Amino acid sequence: MPHSTPLISTIVAGLVLAFLLAAVAQRLRLSPLVGYLVAGVLLGPGVPGFFTADQAIANELAEIGVILLMFGVGLHFSLKDLLAVRAIALPGAVVQIAVATLLGMGLAAWLGWSIGGGLVFGLALSVASTVVLLRAMQQRRLVETERGRIAVGWLIVEDLAMVLTLVLLPAVAPILKDGGAGGTDIVSLLTPLAITLGKVVAFVAVMLIVGRRIIPWMLHAVAHTGSRELFRLSVLAIALGVAFAAASLFGVSFALGAFFAGMVMSESELSQRAANETLPLRDAFSVLFFVSVGMLFDPAIVVRDFWPVLVTVLIIVFGKSVAAFAIVRLFGYPTPTALMISVSLAQIGEFSFILAGLGVALGLMPERGRDLVLAGAILSIMLNPLLFALLDRWAAADAAKQAAKEAAKEAAHAPAGAAPEPQAAPAEVETPAATAAHEPVPMTALTDHIVLIGHGRVGSFITATAPVGGPPFLIVEDEPQKAAALRAEGRDVITGNAADPAVLAATNITAARCVLVAIPDAFEGGQVVQQARALSPALRIVARAHSEAEIEHLMKHGATAVVMGEHEIAKAMLAHIPGPAGQSPADTPSAA
Repeated sequence: MPHSTPLISTIVAGLVLAFLLAAVAQRLRLSPLVGYLVAGVLLGPGVPGFFTADQAIANELAEIGVILLMFGVGLHFSLKDLLAVRAIALPGAVVQIAVATLLGMGLAAWLGWSIGGGLVFGLALSVASTVVLLRAMQQRRLVETERGRIAVGWLIVEDLAMVLTLVLLPAVAPILKDGGAGGTDIVSLLTPLAITLGKVVAFVAVMLIVGRRIIPWMLHAVAHTGSRELFRLSVLAIALGVAFAAASLFGVSFALGAFFAGMVMSESELSQRAANETLPLRDAFSVLFFVSVGMLFDPAIVVRDFWPVLVTVLIIVFGKSVAAFAIVRLFGYPTPTALMISVSLAQIGEFSFILAGLGVALGLMPERGRDLVLAGAILSIMLNPLLFALLDRWAAADAAKQAAKEAAKEAAHAPAGAAPEPQAAPAEVETPAATAAHEPVPMTALTDHIVLIGHGRVGSFITATAPVGGPPFLIVEDEPQKAAALRAEGRDVITGNAADPAVLAATNITAARCVLVAIPDAFEGGQVVQQARALSPALRIVARAHSEAEIEHLMKHGATAVVMGEHEIAKAMLAHIPGPAGQSPADTPSAA
């Protein structure tokens, strides 16, 4: 049996090279998507090398990637989140899509393309990458803030618009190609569109009427078997099976079928478990999707079509951003919110690739257009972290300016000769942008205090059950809303990520009695423990873990003690075992 086949070679080469280049991209503070795309470029025919992956096999693997990618989009689709910000997200996304599409059509007209090609090209430039946007939001702890909810709602509207475009484009392709001319009557042109819409309506009706009952029922039935392996298989079977059935029975795209499968599954209370169980496979095939897209890219276009590439990037980075900024400001939101939403949308990604590939396959857009879309995507994704860094610097400078104004105003109203009141340290570090920019954070004046990292379920229970009159707590919380609520209760709080050296140093850790790391993420907790241990070698540091591996990880990084929830539950259950002859648990040695 041969040890090297095109399928195995393509998967192995794609995943290994994607991992290596994504690690480099992460090190350079770029999105891993850049590494995946560059891996595809190096494996493609456009770059000579010792190995060229099989394009046909890569495309089929990419199709599975598209199905799982769209399934994930549907699984995380939240109608509640969309409705909460619909007043700005709906009109804002529609206007921004229209502006970007018109700009793209203008460039296409300059290049001599047809109206249909220009429309596909413009739409491909109008939609931001879900992966890039959400990752940028999560890194800055902005997902749960008002600006984060607006950006995510905006993104949902863009995604829905692109799903509709993918469904309708094959039906309207003949109209766009001919421009309605050529002696063809309007009825014969509109008939395929009506049939397609009818099939889509039928599929949606089946999913909403039948699927909403059967899919959650299936998940619950499998979950009750207690088999994790069977549950994981059932989720994948539903995602792939519904996508295939949608294409085979209703003639709609795999993408739409997978999206609705995820959306219906999201209504089940097991949806979070389904998302977690399928995440590794979804990630793996998503990587192969981006690699296959990179294989289609011709790097020579950057030199050959320098000016069109430059204009494409400008449309994505500045054209879309200016439109989004104007819309958000028009709705009365402050400048920082408008800038954050503008920067988060200043890139394109997965939907752009899918749409560009479909446009080329339908003969609407030349391959040159797909190369321009890919070049614009790679460059805009690489530029996005730089734009966020500039925004963070501006936000920090603006916050410092506002603080200086407030201080000057208070000094002007203070009685003559009175000493200025010292400012509480937490009040000056409320913006994630300041933390991201590593601005100096004023140190707390507390000593012999307990530094509590995180105020979630564990952290809040600690403060609620701590004895009255004990050492003071200094809480480090990265969610501004939680921090503000704690501060309103009169607690000492620093807003920021404790993994940031500036935030951790502000806790006056060398004078603290101990540190309690109550955040659930052991890897982030390990960073906090390591930095705290470096600042104070003799400090007592207690962390939490969910597994033996996490205990080992935290102890290795310098934790004095690690508490694992499962261990403590086991000890408590043993303590409740009754002794011999009906002796109560409290009287047995195990309860001591």
